[in-house]
Amino acid sequence: MTSILRTTTQIEPASESGEIKRPVQLTLEVGPMAHGGHCVARHEGRVIFVRHAIPGEIVVAELTESDPSAQLWWADAISVVQPSEFRRAHPWKLADPKRSYPAGRRPVSGAEYGHIVLEHQRRLKAQVFRDTLARLGNQRSQDVEVQVHGLEEDFSGGLGWRTRNTFAVSSTGRLRMFVHRSQATVPVSNLPMATPEVNALQLWGINFSGASRLELITPGHGREVLIIIVPLPEVSETESTLLEHTQRWQEQLTKLPGHVSAMVLIPSKKRKRLAAITQLSGRPWVEEEVVSKRFGTKTFRVSGRGIWPEHCDAPAPLTEAAMTAIDAKPGQVVANLYAGVGMLSAYLADAVGPEGMVMSVDPVAQASKDARHNLQGVPQAVVLKRSITRALSSWLESPKAALTKDGLAGRRLDTVVLTPPPSGAGRNVINRIHQLNPDRIVYVSCDPASLARDIRRLDTYGWQLTSVNVFDLHPNTHRIESISVFTRP
Repeated sequence: MTSILRTTTQIEPASESGEIKRPVQLTLEVGPMAHGGHCVARHEGRVIFVRHAIPGEIVVAELTESDPSAQLWWADAISVVQPSEFRRAHPWKLADPKRSYPAGRRPVSGAEYGHIVLEHQRRLKAQVFRDTLARLGNQRSQDVEVQVHGLEEDFSGGLGWRTRNTFAVSSTGRLRMFVHRSQATVPVSNLPMATPEVNALQLWGINFSGASRLELITPGHGREVLIIIVPLPEVSETESTLLEHTQRWQEQLTKLPGHVSAMVLIPSKKRKRLAAITQLSGRPWVEEEVVSKRFGTKTFRVSGRGIWPEHCDAPAPLTEAAMTAIDAKPGQVVANLYAGVGMLSAYLADAVGPEGMVMSVDPVAQASKDARHNLQGVPQAVVLKRSITRALSSWLESPKAALTKDGLAGRRLDTVVLTPPPSGAGRNVINRIHQLNPDRIVYVSCDPASLARDIRRLDTYGWQLTSVNVFDLHPNTHRIESISVFTRP
């Protein structure tokens, strides 16, 4: 049970807008870690989510959101009265509240576990995963055996792994990162968790004014870098203004090494449609490689913002764990939903062989285009650019129709593999999968809360969670990956 020890600064009356007139600090004993990277504390009946703390610590926390009418407040631990034995020096100055607050700013988001030793990070993630499945998924926590698997490469401190990085751009064109739950940004000049190729470019000194954000893509291994510049709406709306900025960006980027590609991307106003791209240099995609001792080596084209494991060493162990859970056999029919660029689909096609079939389905146009490229020459792999509900509905309504007519050619699904976005699969998708009556459902999740909600839905249809493996593929953050297997008695 958490408790308040004392108030360092009294809470002042709120203004008419509901804002506190000056920062408020509370001394708190923090309780368990919750999903999202914060510990739970309490103050006069209100729950306070405290970031940058460790369960059991006594900290001085500064409130960052404290509407008097709200039952839930947010705070950052800015100093530690009684530290945990698992606390360490944070490896990134900009994300450390003990150093950022004295400098007059809040810490950037994205490294909220950086103050915790890596081994204990994984214990906390296991606890969070169990608690979330119990609270939202109707699972008894004592029945869910969870051990979080990490990567050996991370034991030096969990740095240098991130291959996908996004920055805000200031009005003066400098790269910045967001503060948690805020539109405020902080200028950056290094990223300890990014792959070395990112920091080596020294993009911090380039003027990207006219851009709203910048995305950096690096493959898991190799020197290649793809820079994606997303213009401000007022820049992209006028052709001459866009051309002026594009030429200026291109001129500055010519000073970068030859292994750097760059593009200007204007997202489509219609979700899931292809974006408009102007290539400034190189090519609009990176080549990713999966090297699996058990399942072989494959290369994949991943265009621009295509979904791919962010950790440079994650694709192989994630593929091996998923393939083991799926346990596909020659001749089987497997549906890979939210398949992205086809990483799992390619390995599944090998497993089911020429007599089997893999339906690789994704609603995003560019992902499906990449999947067709990556699965070309594999006749047992069928790539569909469809909404997931539409694909499932067509299989239910016309199972005997040809594959090109959105049917299953009279075949029955043996296994459904789900790799949904953080929001999860949802009620309609789960309902249709159940109606298709596969023998097994394998759910690859990047968010335990949405997984838990889908587990509850599966439970109402009689599906049982028979095994789950949990992975720490985002060290120093709260993020958790998992692979769950569901069957029916």
